[in-house]
Amino acid sequence: MNIQELQKLSRKKIKHVIGLMSGTSLDGVDIVLVRIENSGIKTNINQLGFLTYPFPPGLKTKILENSAINCGNVTDICKLNFLIPLIYVDAVRSLCKKFKFPLNKIDLIGSHGQTIQHLPTKENFYGYKFGSTLQIADPMVIAKLTGVPTVGDFRTGDVALGGEGAPLVPYFDYLLFHSKKRNRALLNIGGISNITVLNKKFGASKVLAFDTGPGNMLIDIAAKKFFNKEYDKNGLLASSGEINEKLFSALIKKDNFIEKKIPKSTGREYYGKEFLSPIFKKFNRISPKDWITTVTTFTAYGVFRNYEKFVKDETELEELFVSGGGSHNKFLMNSLQNYFGKNVKVKKVEDLGISSDAKEAICFAVLANETLSGNPSNIPRVTGASKPTILGKICLP
Repeated sequence: MNIQELQKLSRKKIKHVIGLMSGTSLDGVDIVLVRIENSGIKTNINQLGFLTYPFPPGLKTKILENSAINCGNVTDICKLNFLIPLIYVDAVRSLCKKFKFPLNKIDLIGSHGQTIQHLPTKENFYGYKFGSTLQIADPMVIAKLTGVPTVGDFRTGDVALGGEGAPLVPYFDYLLFHSKKRNRALLNIGGISNITVLNKKFGASKVLAFDTGPGNMLIDIAAKKFFNKEYDKNGLLASSGEINEKLFSALIKKDNFIEKKIPKSTGREYYGKEFLSPIFKKFNRISPKDWITTVTTFTAYGVFRNYEKFVKDETELEELFVSGGGSHNKFLMNSLQNYFGKNVKVKKVEDLGISSDAKEAICFAVLANETLSGNPSNIPRVTGASKPTILGKICLP
């Protein structure tokens, strides 16, 4: 493909686009095929197929080893930067086969990549003060092996302009879910929880969004430690225990991020095993089920506390739509409803006509389309960047 052909593609009204997202769960890659019509505020989508393609056994551990602060191995990271896109390519082929859609009919691929380090806070380093972020799984490998133009590395441009580089979903949320009748928020609970607030009276430039704190990450760490389970399926473990108030208070005291001013974003660097390690030692006599109940409740608390502190005065919510793995945790969903009360309806994002599991993958399909269309897709109020900017790198096959 040459530049002239890319320009022609950018003007195409209807595109078939694949979105790829592998996040903090590190279990595999979510992959979705969508039909996208138009761009910007006129964007319409239709989900044609979705699946989660698993990572090989042991890869999660290898990624975690190389994501820990001051523990990465440059040789491993170099190999992972090529291995992960190879897995993505297999996922693309698997999706096309399952849904009987020819690969050569795919117009575009959008890939988030795999975050290894996200360090947006500006620090002095050899006389320069800057933030940084690193998502591996080079999109050029995907483009060359699929024959499809691929857009990736979305966060770098925003961080270069002084932004947090996250969250990136709010622009997508505004395009697809803004209502002129109700104040609503979109809450995604992956490893980390992030919220997008859509005031019925505001335009895209005034969207408010940020990471609220832990999502499934602390729950998963505790489930692995006490029950050797990767996660608390449907919130069954949390439902069987009770909240330990002393442990709950210790978690609040330990957590400096929830109270941190916005804009803000976080990740495994903060909420990894190191976060819970000293608390595990101090509260080693609490029953395992009570541990799960308490950290799950704490996750809901983090969301609500941020709402009270940073959102409510400007936008009093009427609806909260939840996506991500946390939306399947019934105890967590009930905890959110208890915190927000009867005036806010807590629902799954499926009520808006979109799959909660596929939402973030769809987001990166849409962001890729926005990049190709020449539309800025960061929101400076959200990320703290100095200006709106087109995100991502376009890699030609």
